[in-house]
Amino acid sequence: MCGFSGYLQTPGVSSNEMTTQIARMNQTLLHRGPDDGGIWLDESSGLALGHRRLAIVDLSPAGHQPMQSGCGRYVIAFNGEIYNHHELRKALPNADWRGHSDTETLVAGVAQWGLAATLAKCVGMFAIALWDRQEKCLSLARDRFGEKPIYYGWQNGTFLFGSELKALKAHPVFRAEIDRDAITLQLRHNHIPAPYSIYKGIRKLLPGTHLSVSLAQAHRELEPVQYWSFKETAQSGQAHLFDGTDKDAIDAVERCLSKAVAQQMMADVPLGAFLSGGVDSSTIVALMQAQSKRPIKTFTIGFDDKDYNEAEHAMAVARHLGTDHTQLYVTHEQALGVIQKLPTLYDEPFSDSSQIPTYLVAEMTRQHVTVALSGDGGDELFGGYNRYHIAMRLLRKVEWMPHAVRTRLAQAMSAVPPNRWTSFASMLGISEGAEKARKAIDIVSAPNREAVYRRLVSHWKAPADIVLNASEPMTTLTMPSTWPAVKPFVHRMMALDTLSYLPDDILVKVDRAAMGVSLETRIPMLDHHVAELAWRLPLSMKIREGQGKWVLRQVLYKHVPKPLIERPKKGFAVPLHSWLRGPLREWAEALLNETRLRQEGFFEPAPIRQKWQEHLSGQHDWQYYLWDVLMFQAWLENGRGQAS
Repeated sequence: MCGFSGYLQTPGVSSNEMTTQIARMNQTLLHRGPDDGGIWLDESSGLALGHRRLAIVDLSPAGHQPMQSGCGRYVIAFNGEIYNHHELRKALPNADWRGHSDTETLVAGVAQWGLAATLAKCVGMFAIALWDRQEKCLSLARDRFGEKPIYYGWQNGTFLFGSELKALKAHPVFRAEIDRDAITLQLRHNHIPAPYSIYKGIRKLLPGTHLSVSLAQAHRELEPVQYWSFKETAQSGQAHLFDGTDKDAIDAVERCLSKAVAQQMMADVPLGAFLSGGVDSSTIVALMQAQSKRPIKTFTIGFDDKDYNEAEHAMAVARHLGTDHTQLYVTHEQALGVIQKLPTLYDEPFSDSSQIPTYLVAEMTRQHVTVALSGDGGDELFGGYNRYHIAMRLLRKVEWMPHAVRTRLAQAMSAVPPNRWTSFASMLGISEGAEKARKAIDIVSAPNREAVYRRLVSHWKAPADIVLNASEPMTTLTMPSTWPAVKPFVHRMMALDTLSYLPDDILVKVDRAAMGVSLETRIPMLDHHVAELAWRLPLSMKIREGQGKWVLRQVLYKHVPKPLIERPKKGFAVPLHSWLRGPLREWAEALLNETRLRQEGFFEPAPIRQKWQEHLSGQHDWQYYLWDVLMFQAWLENGRGQAS
C-alpha cells in the first residue's frame, strides 16, 4: 500500500524545477507511505513520477519505487498488492530478479506480456502509473473493483495524476475550480461517483480500466479501456449457474474464500483483521484463524450507547475463535474530534457518516499492525443489505396497485406526522423505524423498479434544486446500458451496488480512513474469483427465508456457533441525529447559517434551513441530508476550492 503522484508536461523545464514540483506533490502523500520516498524524472519528455512507500512486501531497498524494469524500457509507480505475484514469477523464468517485491514482478510482467495482458493475470488491488520510455507514453490502471484510487486530468497543458487530490493540488498549474454539477451527486449519494470529482477537469479512473496518454493528446477527452468487466462477469455467472447441491455451494465458497484469505495473509510486517462480530468480518477472521498456527490479531471499537455498540458481539466471536483481540471503547468526544480531520482525509466532500468509526478503528489498529483484513464486499456479493429485503417485501404488497393509487397512498403517508409513519409502514410489513418508513414512502410512489432502487440509495431527491446553477450529471445509476442484464430485481440491486456504492462509497471510505493512519487494508471478498463464484450462485443460495448471505452464513457456522452471530443487522454507525441536536449543534449552525449560505453562493438556503429547523425540533430526522451539506461546508471552509 503506497501512494504516487506525477505529471507530464511540455519539455523545457529544468530538472531542478521538476524535482521541486514533484517533491511537493509527493510530500502530500506521506501518510500513505511513511517508510520511503522516491522520484524519477524523464526531463527530455517532461515526465515526473513520485512515490511514497508503505513497506509490506520486501522491506529491503530492492522494493524502492519508482522502479525500472530490467530491460530499462518501463518505469512504474505502484500502489497496492499483487497477491498471486509468486505464481506470476514462475511464468517469467528469464527475468533477472533483484528482490522479491510484487512491484518487480508487475513491471517484469509488463515488459514480457504488455500492460493489458499483465493486468488480466493479476489477482490483487492496485493503482498503477507506468511510463514507457520508448513510446513516450504514460499509462494508468486501476484494479477490478476500485480498491485503490487514481485521480487525473489536464490543467493548463499539463497532465496531472495521483493517488489523492491533494497531490494534484500541490502542482502550481492546478486550478481548484469547483464543479457545481458534482455537488448535486454528493447530495444525492453522499459521495461523488467516478468518473467525476469535485473539481472541473479532474476525473477518477473507473475500476477495471486503464488509459494511455501522451503530450499529443493534450486537452483531448481521454477514453479509459476496460480490461475486466463486472457487467460481463455477472451476466456470464447467471447464464452458467452453479449446478451443485447446497453442500457443494457451501464447500465451493469456503474453498475459494479460504484461498483468497491465505493469499492476503502474506506480508513481511504484522497483520490482523477488523472484527465487528457480524457475518462478513467473522467469516474472514474464522478463515484466517483456521490457517494460522498463532492467534491472529483482531480489532474492534465500541460505544457506550448500546444502540451503536457491537463490541460485545465481536468479543464473543474472538473468544470462541481464540484470537488475540483488542477493543477500544471510544467516547463521544473522541468520535467528534475526528470531524475536523475529514476534509483533509477525503479531499472532496464525502458524507457517509460511518467514516468516523472507520477512522477510529483504523487508528487503533495501526498501533498494533501494519495490515488489516476487512469483511467489506459481502453485502454486495451475497445479498446482505436490508434494503434488498425491504424493497422486495414492500413491492410484493403494493406493486399490484396502479401507480396513481400508490402515489395517493404515499401522499397520505407523507401528510401525517412522522411519529405515525411507523404505523403505515407496519401495515406494509416495514417495522425498522421512522427512517425506513420514509424509505417505504419513496418505494410506494416510485413509478418502476429502477426508480425504487434509485430512491433507496438517494438522500436529496432533487439536488439540482438545492445547488445553484447546477444540473445533475449522468451516472451508472442513470445509464441502463451499463447495467448487467440479470434477474430477479434483487440481483440487479446487488449488481448496481457493486458498480456504484461499493467503489465510490465503501472503498473510498476505507482507503482514506486507513491510509490516513498508514494502515493497509485488504478485502478478500473482492478477490475476483470469489466474485465470479458468487455470481454463479442462484439467488436462493444468497437470500433464503428473508435472510441474506445464506451461503456465507453456512460457511461461518462451521467455525462459529450460530447463536453468536444471529442478531439484527447493524450498520457501522454513530448517533449523528442526536449529535446534531446536541454537541454538534453550534458547529452545524455556523456552517448552515442562512447569510453564510447566500454569500457563498452554492446552495439555495431555504430548503436546507427548513430541514435544519425540523431536525432540531424533533419533527423529522434529517441527519443524512444535513450531513451531506455539512460535509461540503466543512470541506469548503477548509479552503479546498474556489467558486466558479
